[in-house]
Amino acid sequence: MSRLPKRGSAGMTRRGFLIAMTAVGVSFGFPRHLMAAMDPASPDGKVLPTEGDIYEPSLWYSIDTAGKIKVNIMRSEMGQHVGTAIARILADELEASWDDIEIIHVDSDPRWGYMVTGGSWSISQSWPVYRQAGAAGRTALIEAAAKKWGIAPADCKASNGKIVSSKGELSFGELVKMGLTRQFTEEELKQLPLKPNADLKLVGQQVTSLDIANKTNGKTVFGIDAKVDGMVYANPILPPTRYGSKVVKFDDSAAKAVKGYQQTIVLDDASGSVPGWLMVIASSFFAAQKASKLVKVTWDAGETANVSEADIIAHGKTLLNDASKGGILDTGNVDTEPAFASAKSTIAEEYITSTVLHAQMEPLNALVFKNPDGIWEIHSGCQWQSLTLPVLATALGEDEANIVIRSYMLGGGFGRRLNGDYTIPAALTSKALGGKPVKMVMMRPQDMLFDSARSASVQQLKMAFDDKKAVTAMEHHATAGWPTQVLAPGFMPKGVNGQPFDPFSIAGADHWYSVGAQKVRAVSNDLAIATFRPGWLRSVGPGWTGWAVESFMDEAAHHAGKDPLQFRLDMLIAEGRNAGTTPVAAGGAARQAVVLKKVAEMIEWGKPQAENTGLGIASTFGQERDMPTWVACAVQVQVDKDSGNIEVQKLYIAIDAGIIVDPNGAEAQCQGAALWGLSMAIHEGTEIVNGQYKDSNFSTYTPVRIYQTPEIKIEFIPSTQPPSGLGEPAVTPVAPAIANAIYNAVGVRLRKLPMKPNDLKSKLTSI
Repeated sequence: MSRLPKRGSAGMTRRGFLIAMTAVGVSFGFPRHLMAAMDPASPDGKVLPTEGDIYEPSLWYSIDTAGKIKVNIMRSEMGQHVGTAIARILADELEASWDDIEIIHVDSDPRWGYMVTGGSWSISQSWPVYRQAGAAGRTALIEAAAKKWGIAPADCKASNGKIVSSKGELSFGELVKMGLTRQFTEEELKQLPLKPNADLKLVGQQVTSLDIANKTNGKTVFGIDAKVDGMVYANPILPPTRYGSKVVKFDDSAAKAVKGYQQTIVLDDASGSVPGWLMVIASSFFAAQKASKLVKVTWDAGETANVSEADIIAHGKTLLNDASKGGILDTGNVDTEPAFASAKSTIAEEYITSTVLHAQMEPLNALVFKNPDGIWEIHSGCQWQSLTLPVLATALGEDEANIVIRSYMLGGGFGRRLNGDYTIPAALTSKALGGKPVKMVMMRPQDMLFDSARSASVQQLKMAFDDKKAVTAMEHHATAGWPTQVLAPGFMPKGVNGQPFDPFSIAGADHWYSVGAQKVRAVSNDLAIATFRPGWLRSVGPGWTGWAVESFMDEAAHHAGKDPLQFRLDMLIAEGRNAGTTPVAAGGAARQAVVLKKVAEMIEWGKPQAENTGLGIASTFGQERDMPTWVACAVQVQVDKDSGNIEVQKLYIAIDAGIIVDPNGAEAQCQGAALWGLSMAIHEGTEIVNGQYKDSNFSTYTPVRIYQTPEIKIEFIPSTQPPSGLGEPAVTPVAPAIANAIYNAVGVRLRKLPMKPNDLKSKLTSI
């Protein structure tokens, strides 16, 4: 599948380290002290001082004359401690003292390259970049010390923030005072020797997190906290449909009685992000809220005002019945017809997932204004600056170079803030007010109704067997609303049949099992796209494709009369494309077999269970085949036949993500991901009713609560392979493992997410 493109000036790529000409935080006339206030590593929101001159061995960090090292982090922070993990990679290769490391979350200046935080890519993609950067600094410092002492560089070594030799030692700060100017081209950087993985001292060890103190004492500044002098507040009034609604008229006469109310405007949005929106403007947040309830609006509703979830699902089934629709992935041999024609037996099943909302803790918000230099400043948490900037440029009618997104901490992202559409209404309102600072904070119902939800999906799978019940072919046909088609169509490759497909909506269907001929077809659900804006949600495509694949594998195992664990292991053969084609994927299917065996051992697979209690197992990978994290999940569930209630008692995860950079962060990521998977499996989901999401608050939208959490165990497989990602993969095997356990407990097979008590009771009465 395609990877994200590089962006920036010639010679300045995501993997490049040519010296930056502009100091961090000075671009566009933005005061450094404001940037420091956003950074979680800055004590009391004040600037961490830089002493004397600085040396920048690469774009990604600087060293001052006190030996303090400021690491530039282009990834967004939303609770995953990404800055600590990335800084650790650099500090380890540089041989810096951890006590001297500070982190700076940078703005959207083009020199940082393509800025996105998602897909569990941050650590995997940063690993080679920051190691090379660290090696550059270590090399330059050793060369400077050797020259000072009149000895060969080979007679010096870096250790804990110093260069040492038989001549003595020099600190990094002392060497910077000498005036270092060493620079490296990209080719020189590629040739620099890196430390053997076995010699890494910080990677994989417990260290003090650089941002935890301010996160826990309340000093960290989130996007919702952003403020500037003279700003006004704007509260949105959302139309009855996401697309197509037009304001016929509005009456704000009653709102004029609210103290602080100023005016109501109808947005004119060239980007198509917020058609039919009104913004109520007031001098305070509460005045804007109060006044907006008094504004009467008449809309001409869009064409999807009567669309339901059932309509979208039914349309998806119709689309899948048309073999000409969709792109077919290159899985090797895609000609499955001969195998099915000669099969001794076949099975076929259909799996459905409901619409899922992000419902992140911090509601959507943005502060926008035009600064004295004529630059539009966007103050908000953002996961994908490089995607949001061109949309802002279109909406504002400005050159992209005249817009900058300032980095704030995110109170949860989970993919919602990959789509920066929430910055558009604040920007357009500011433009209508002549560039005046405008702050928009959505209330929870507004946030949820404006969500870029994970689309409902329909998946149809079938498998062919020979006379010995060995698998000879498999097909997987899936349809959903494609976020990439709407938001980033340039990232959609073409299938072997010449038709484009959304790689992020089908990843996971191209699994690592050897099944003979294999056809995977991805179809866009155009009705879903017309009704709402589909988005990427934590685990992306594998969150629903893994549900279908691993539920189906379990059903196939029972059809073949084999143990579900052994059935999977027999097909995890590390040959051909399933051996892995990239360094991160080296080992391929064999590594997936290891996590399966491990989690089976953890749960005591095969151990007899009490009545109405069962074990289930599943194994997936995330996110893509060129950067896989192999995950296996085993659960123990108990089913109450009278109520249909499903209690997950044990939830165990075994995971191979290569080298684990940050053990604490890794465990936390996997625990959170596993619970997210549990939540979407049996608790969480909404539906489309009259063109809108049915649920708009937590009174009816019910993610897993703390009392519903099971015993959780996470185990990592020791590895010397490069790191892959950990933010999302542990979501993906949980739902199918639960479904498989339910079957083993009471003999009922559920094929729709979320698995609700009424669905289970209905199935029980039919057997």
